[in-house]
Amino acid sequence: MMRPRFTALAASCMLVATVGVAAVDTAVGSQKAVLPNSTPLAKFSKVSDIVVEKCMACHSRGYDLPFYAMIPGIKGIIEKDYKDGLRAMDLNLELVEAAKDKPIGEATLAKMEWVIQNDTMPPAKFTAIHWGSKLPPADKIAILDWVKTSRAAHYATGLAAPAHANEPIQPLPASLPVDSLKAAVGELLFNDKRLSGDNTVACASCHASEKGGTDNLRFSEGVRKQLGDINAPTVFNAAFNVKQFWNGRAADLQEQAGGPPMNPIEMDSKNWEEIIAKLAQDEGLTTTFTTVYPDGWSGDNITNAIAEYEKTLITPDSRFDKWLKGDATALTETEVAGYQRFKAYRCSSCHVGKSVGGQSFEYMDLKKDYFADRGGKLGSDEGLKAFTGKDEDLHRFKVPNLRNIELTGPYMHDGTVTTLDDAVRIMGIYLSGMEIHQGDRDRIVSFLRTLTGEHEGKPLSGTVIPN
Repeated sequence: MMRPRFTALAASCMLVATVGVAAVDTAVGSQKAVLPNSTPLAKFSKVSDIVVEKCMACHSRGYDLPFYAMIPGIKGIIEKDYKDGLRAMDLNLELVEAAKDKPIGEATLAKMEWVIQNDTMPPAKFTAIHWGSKLPPADKIAILDWVKTSRAAHYATGLAAPAHANEPIQPLPASLPVDSLKAAVGELLFNDKRLSGDNTVACASCHASEKGGTDNLRFSEGVRKQLGDINAPTVFNAAFNVKQFWNGRAADLQEQAGGPPMNPIEMDSKNWEEIIAKLAQDEGLTTTFTTVYPDGWSGDNITNAIAEYEKTLITPDSRFDKWLKGDATALTETEVAGYQRFKAYRCSSCHVGKSVGGQSFEYMDLKKDYFADRGGKLGSDEGLKAFTGKDEDLHRFKVPNLRNIELTGPYMHDGTVTTLDDAVRIMGIYLSGMEIHQGDRDRIVSFLRTLTGEHEGKPLSGTVIPN
């Protein structure tokens, strides 16, 4: 067996982080854990032991390979297992680092659930060399129980019917808490072209409410008709994203709102002073703004207002939401089958949660070289690496949310995919490592179309993308 460089104290700290509990006895050897609602988390210690013993070696950086990894033939298999394991899931990052001050991510839970339910870990070639690495049934049950308990404690919206309460996708809430006065000001600014240097482009130019929160273009057109090299994601339900932008360079909606105005290709303002000088000349807007923000115009106040408005851009009450809430008539048999195939092909390992995505960063070339097959090169292809500077983040992108997906094409960060069928096919090949045959693609697409919701009580506007 591969053995990690792990001290007893480090192991104890890892156990604490794994569940993200509110109160834990961290003394070495103690494995008592309490969820925020004070309910004991059954089998917590056993799950942690399983992860440390069975999973961490191939899913965490800084581990020694075993002595027999140098044997010709075996060496190549082990090195590939290690590389593939890290790209699929870095447990030290996702279970330890990411959970120091918050619960385990929804995508991490969904990934662990999927591999257990489908018995794909460890892979067959790995177990041929590492005898005894297979998980016994009791361990599998313990992990699935832990996933269910963690999901219920941290991510359930309380809206799903009991039969669907443990689904990786949850119904959208009807609304989020917002300051309505700030949101009203934010809506004005979101649609104000004076945020751009030449007064030609507003936030709404690339994120139009009548186009599903996008512009339905491969690349958005900025000032002076300049084009970027990345597809504009929808602004609807962006409030649920763990971070903003494809490369995660913005921590939240407010930070994201401050990016495009200063981007030389998008809106090309020089600074906030330039923008404020124009806005301040509008006496009516200034009166409205200072009523809500008594300290007056500033970049922080402008982006705060826009972010508050964007919190109102959520789209509940899709047919799939209604099905999750218990209305069995909301979906057809084909659409339900499509959802089951969506889960079977591993799509729901990343497209999770209320927004059906936006919760993790994944490699676009996880199973096959998407970029070589596509051809050409874009600056945006770096993905997360452009923000972190880390080589291991090359080609990692924030998983897009799939709410209203039938209205938000074209697809992928490069905007090269124009149909839902092709999007499903490509995801199967490059992310899931599976060829999805036409019948199943049809079923999955039918399910995806049930994710279109409502905004302010009306069906979301936009042009339906063909299959």
